[in-house]
This record gives sequence, structure tokens and C-alpha cells, in this order.
Amino acid sequence: MSETYAQLIRRLADVTARMEAERAEAESWYASQCAGAERAVRDAEQAVRRAEAELASAGQEAELTEAEVLHLWQTLRDRLGAGARRIGDPPVPTPGPPTDPGLLLEGVRDLLDRTRHPGELPASSHPLLAVFGVLGAALAYALGFAARAAGVRYGGDLAVGMPVLSLVVTLLGPLVGLAPAKLLADRRHAGLDPRAVTVVVVAGALTTGTLFALFR
Repeated sequence: MSETYAQLIRRLADVTARMEAERAEAESWYASQCAGAERAVRDAEQAVRRAEAELASAGQEAELTEAEVLHLWQTLRDRLGAGARRIGDPPVPTPGPPTDPGLLLEGVRDLLDRTRHPGELPASSHPLLAVFGVLGAALAYALGFAARAAGVRYGGDLAVGMPVLSLVVTLLGPLVGLAPAKLLADRRHAGLDPRAVTVVVVAGALTTGTLFALFR
């Protein structure tokens, strides 16, 4: 009977030890699971905070980009003047590969800055400018000649006024070529610099003087 009791005690001790070991293992597993879950929650919270910060930064950048686009578009409209009605509203983003809006805006600013300070017409355009001066002066002289002829033909007050008008038109002849010269400069995105003006005016003045000498 005593041996059976001793065996029962040992078996009870073994069962108790196994239970304690299994309990300790279960508690360790539970603790590790809780720690893992807490880490996952912390990581998720940090990811959410990072996403919120990135979203706020992206929203602020989008607002700044939109404001810069509106500013540059208004600058372009101011440069175009009356022709600004044709360009309408600023363009909206189009689907496509992602690009850095900062680089695009910087390119637009550089382009607007170059249009604000146009360069000079190249020397290769001076012969064409001289042609403008010659043709402008010749046209003005022809109009003046027609005015004088009309005064002679119709007489009366026209005989007095037309020669004066003819002289004024003829003297303005050297400046007539500046109009097509300005169009040429605008098409080439350049300015009508003093050198170009001098070429046109001198060519026109020489033409006017030559015509005066030939047909006076």
C-alpha cells in the first residue's frame, strides 16, 4: 500500500511538473504574441503617422504648385496683352509618367525670363532690315508723290494742302520700315535694338534722299 501511495505521489508530482512547464510555455507564448502584437500596432501607428505627414506635405506642395502655376500663367497673359484671350485658362494635369513639377516650373520661369529680356536680331538679318527701310521709304515717297499729283490735278485748297501732306509723308518714310522690322523681331523672339533701328532708318533715309534727287 505504501509503494502504491509513493507511486501516486510521484505521478502527481510528474503531472504537476508537466502542467507547470506547459503553463510556463503557454504564458511565454502568450507574452511573445502580445509583444509581437504590440510591436505590430506600434509599427502600424508609425506607418499611419508617416502616411499622414506625407499626405499633408503632398497637399501643401500641390497647393504651392497650383499657386505658382496660376502666377506664371498670369505673367504669360500679361506678356501677351490683348492676345491672352486665346490661351484661356491654365492647363490641367494630364495622365502620364510621374515628373517633378519643380523642374517643369523652373523651365517655365526660365522661358518667361528670356522673353522678358529678348536678345538682339543677328547681323545676318541686317540686309533684310535694310530692305524694309528701302521699301518703306519708297512707299512713303510714292504716297507723297500721289498726294502732290492730286493737289495739282484738283487745284483749289488741295493744291495748297496736298504738297504739305506729301512732304510730311515723305519725311516719315525712313520710319515706315520699322513696322515690318518689329514684326520680324517679334517672330524671332528678339528685341528691336538700336542697331537694327539704325539700319532701317539709315536705309530709308538714303532711299528718300535718292528719290528726292532723282524726281525733284
